[in-house]
Amino acid sequence: MSALPGLAWRSLANRRYSAGLSVPTIAISVMLLLGVERLRHEARAGFLRSVSGVDLIVGARAHPVQLLLYSVFHLGEATQNVSWASYRAIAAAPEVAWTIPLALGDSHRGYRVVGTSGDYFEHLRIAGGQPLRFAAGSRFVDLQDAVVGAEVAAQLGYGIGDPLVLAHGAAAVNLHAHDEQPFRVAGILARTGTPIDRAVHVSLGAIEAIHRNWRFGTRIGPAPSRAELARADLTPRAITAFHVGLKDRAASFAVQGRINAQREEALSAILPAVALQQLWGLLANVERALLATAACTVLAGLLGMLTAVLATLNERRREMAILRSVGASARTIFALLLAEAALLTAAGVAGGVVLCQLLLALAAPWLGNRYGLVLPAGLPTPGEWRLMALVLGAGIAVGLLPALLAYRRSLAEGMSVRT
Repeated sequence: MSALPGLAWRSLANRRYSAGLSVPTIAISVMLLLGVERLRHEARAGFLRSVSGVDLIVGARAHPVQLLLYSVFHLGEATQNVSWASYRAIAAAPEVAWTIPLALGDSHRGYRVVGTSGDYFEHLRIAGGQPLRFAAGSRFVDLQDAVVGAEVAAQLGYGIGDPLVLAHGAAAVNLHAHDEQPFRVAGILARTGTPIDRAVHVSLGAIEAIHRNWRFGTRIGPAPSRAELARADLTPRAITAFHVGLKDRAASFAVQGRINAQREEALSAILPAVALQQLWGLLANVERALLATAACTVLAGLLGMLTAVLATLNERRREMAILRSVGASARTIFALLLAEAALLTAAGVAGGVVLCQLLLALAAPWLGNRYGLVLPAGLPTPGEWRLMALVLGAGIAVGLLPALLAYRRSLAEGMSVRT
């Protein structure tokens, strides 16, 4: 039995063309299966990184998932704004430790613009409670300063001091540019693996300033001069949403209930973790469908391997008979066929891992730029190891049928000459 793996390997090498046809099919199917699992795992991890340390998210009345998507992941649009008076009243509540106002709606060459305050860089946290770090420069100080995310700087080639022009609206191509009031890059954030990497950050006063001569999405006059802006009150009239950090998280439900029940303005306060669970619930069927589709491709690959082994089984009758004649038992023949199935499946799984890593390396820049998904090419996750073990087990199970057929054939039948 100790020589069985080597014997199985030499047997497959002798039939390398017929046996090798099964390996690419299994490899491609395993690549799809592992790719779906990695995508699912990293999507969840990325979402959790993005809401670390935030106790509540407050915006206009909307579904919790919608509020989460547009305020954190910059997906979709807000239904309404939040008045500055309501924001200040909630920020002044005794349970509130800090708030981060967000003004959304503008863009820069397809990247979202986030109007905010200095508290954004002070209190916002990413995975593990880590603060935001600057790769170069610092936070905005002047009205025309902008802080860009790592992905924006990398894709557009920005450095400190480079000019940029914001545009009205969130479309990738926008003809309504605020070109009369250009900004300059004051800081570049270190990569976070969150939507922050794909955002341009300016002050709330800057958002108010560039919209002084705009009404309802239309420019109505010349832009105010810098001297006029210096004298003007640039306190915003409204913001899109804001993040809330509480002094004691035990007060989360009480503060949430009070905000949702207020009559002065229809607002929604959501718990990010609860909203994420609702999002996973909405996506659960999609995840299961993708995994089921990938599993079906794996099954098809294994059935192809079974067909190939069964097709060559008749040709190998004499080989099996010779092995029996030199002392190999029926159990050895059975184990040999199982070992061959295991080796073919293992080769397919190994090939699938390599293909998956290549696919991740090629697709990661596009997925990160388009959807903010960070797909690092590295060691398989525990979930991927489990899937690979299941595929290997399924391959061995498929090999039981030809192994049983070979086991039941007698030596006399194997030595008979068929014409």
